[in-house]
Amino acid sequence: MLQIRAASTLVRSAEAAAIGSTSAVNNAAALAAAGAGTKGRNKNQPPRPAKPIPAEAYALRKAPKTHKQWNYTRMYQKVPIRLGPISEPRILSHYNNTLADDLLYLTYRHNENPQPQQHPKHDTNNPYTKNRPIPPPKGGRGLRPSAKPTSDENVVKLEKIVIHTMVKQAQTTKSTISSAMALLRQLSGETEKGGGKDYAEGVQLCRARKKSTEFRVPRNLPISVKVEIKGERMYDFIGTLAEFVLPRMRDFAGITMPPPSSNPSTPSATSGVVAFGLPPAAMTLFPQVEVNLDSYPMSHGIHIDFVTNARGKYAQDRARTLVSGFRIPFVRA
Repeated sequence: MLQIRAASTLVRSAEAAAIGSTSAVNNAAALAAAGAGTKGRNKNQPPRPAKPIPAEAYALRKAPKTHKQWNYTRMYQKVPIRLGPISEPRILSHYNNTLADDLLYLTYRHNENPQPQQHPKHDTNNPYTKNRPIPPPKGGRGLRPSAKPTSDENVVKLEKIVIHTMVKQAQTTKSTISSAMALLRQLSGETEKGGGKDYAEGVQLCRARKKSTEFRVPRNLPISVKVEIKGERMYDFIGTLAEFVLPRMRDFAGITMPPPSSNPSTPSATSGVVAFGLPPAAMTLFPQVEVNLDSYPMSHGIHIDFVTNARGKYAQDRARTLVSGFRIPFVRA
């Protein structure tokens, strides 16, 4: 049996070799005939028309390989960089751990049921005013929003600090306003979208909206600069103000408060903003300015506004309570 299997295997291999040799001979003969036909043809004769390629061959044909086109716009696209908080500011940590709970206790009012402000109306029971038209609201302002009940979700907190200064010399010499811009940039450390913060607008140049003949200010004249501080730098500025600047001012007793008999419904009393000013002499007390004092040829006074989230009735009282927790004193007028 083994001999029969070996013999059949040899016969199959011999047949396959014969078939392969026959096909190779036929291919060589075809190529030779094609070459002979091309060489033997006269040069003046037109070439033979090429055979048409069927549509199936076009569909199966691969696309030619070309150099890869690099998308440089995608390679060098701008990536937003966000600087994460390395450590929480000390004053912000003091607010979260201690001051917020104390403010909730101090500003909470029992049995507080705020009613929305309404327009004045006539007494319908009075026959003299029963058919009269409704009187218009008093004053030139609209209705004020009512204060929300105090809870742990709306505890008063600081939203931003606005520093503003006016340069009177800019009426005649516009270049003097550059020193005020450098001063506010040094005090706040804010630049336009600095640190990857989209809300940072940096130091802004303010222009006169209207023409004032009395003060000799034409319209659209750059007259002042301002800057808004938010986030961690806001609390750093409070720490510098409360620890280095205010204790070294001899004439500063505290932020002046209105008398107790003042109207609690005025726009300033319901806005939740604490504002005060510092004289030009106080600018030299800031450490970042005191080091490079020769770089500022002029000294400017500034207005500081602490903007909180308090709105409605008793909003300014809540804002003063918050600012006093940052060790900034107040004094009665």
